[in-house]
Amino acid sequence: MTTPPKKTAAEKKGEYRRGTQKKTPKGPSARGAAARAANDKRGVPSVAKPKPPRERSARDAESRGATPRDATPRDATPRDKPVRDRSEVGSSKRRIKPQRSADAPPSKAGGTVKAEREGPMRVQRALARAGVVSRREADRAVAEGRVQVNGAIATIGQVVDPFRDVITLDGTPVITRVTSHTWIVVNKPAAVMTTRKDPEKRTTVFDLVDDVPGLVYVGRLDFMTEGVLLLTTDGRAAHALTHPSNEVERTYVATVRGDAVTAAKVARRGVELEDGLVVPREVVAHPLGGRRWALEITIAEGKTHEVRRLCDALGLEVERLVRTRFGPVRLGELPSGGARALNSTEREVLDALMAGGR
Repeated sequence: MTTPPKKTAAEKKGEYRRGTQKKTPKGPSARGAAARAANDKRGVPSVAKPKPPRERSARDAESRGATPRDATPRDATPRDKPVRDRSEVGSSKRRIKPQRSADAPPSKAGGTVKAEREGPMRVQRALARAGVVSRREADRAVAEGRVQVNGAIATIGQVVDPFRDVITLDGTPVITRVTSHTWIVVNKPAAVMTTRKDPEKRTTVFDLVDDVPGLVYVGRLDFMTEGVLLLTTDGRAAHALTHPSNEVERTYVATVRGDAVTAAKVARRGVELEDGLVVPREVVAHPLGGRRWALEITIAEGKTHEVRRLCDALGLEVERLVRTRFGPVRLGELPSGGARALNSTEREVLDALMAGGR
């Protein structure tokens, strides 16, 4: 019998493409048939090996009304894997943020912003910027010969590089290399002073926050005026935000008595005060009832007692004054006496304002 030649891979591939290849009939394989024939000759039945019975769980046994010997009673200690506490770290469930208690003291926290490297400056400013002394105390310390720069006694107006020169005060080195600045948003209550120290020992805005060296306020608020106040260790930014040339807007809401509708119309045209003409950016009167009005005023000049003097010139009696906005920073839901850090949007806008004012 002649064995047919084996087909090459190319020929087989061609047959598959043309659909002329021979199909193998389904059924028992030749090897399996030969094994079964051999078993039949030896008298061994060709049956499949039986599978072991499946072990039934206690739940299956209970559903069938039987109780297997190894089933765990209900009152026994379960052997299952302990259930994972979802409050653990890494849980897929979202954890609920704890709510602040109404009786809890206001937050004193703030936030830090990366500081840009400044160039040379006067030694008094470097000391005040480091937060070890105030500007007046720095002038006095330099005049008394208590400040040294690179081992030599400093002089008034001497220019130093905070990142290179070694400055000491009373023999103690002063860290003048500032890499970050602190920013705090405070909701100033009434009857709180906007100053570092008060001779009459009254509460100041710095008593409302943590003690941070070099912290200064941005835009003073009167003793009885409430609302948003910025505190920062960046003195250059504080100067840029309060300088009249930058025209940073502030919004106040004054609770007044009188004809606020007529006063708002007059204020939009401008009101002459002792130190010049005041033209608010926006004036809106909202009725509160009982001849009381909420007068919302937006200004950009930042003169001393400007809003109170403006209301007085308009014949309005001010009962309460709240600053609700300073530039991009809004008071929002910050409680009286509370503090918070700047959010990302506020930081971006403040950086843009300061960049434009440089």
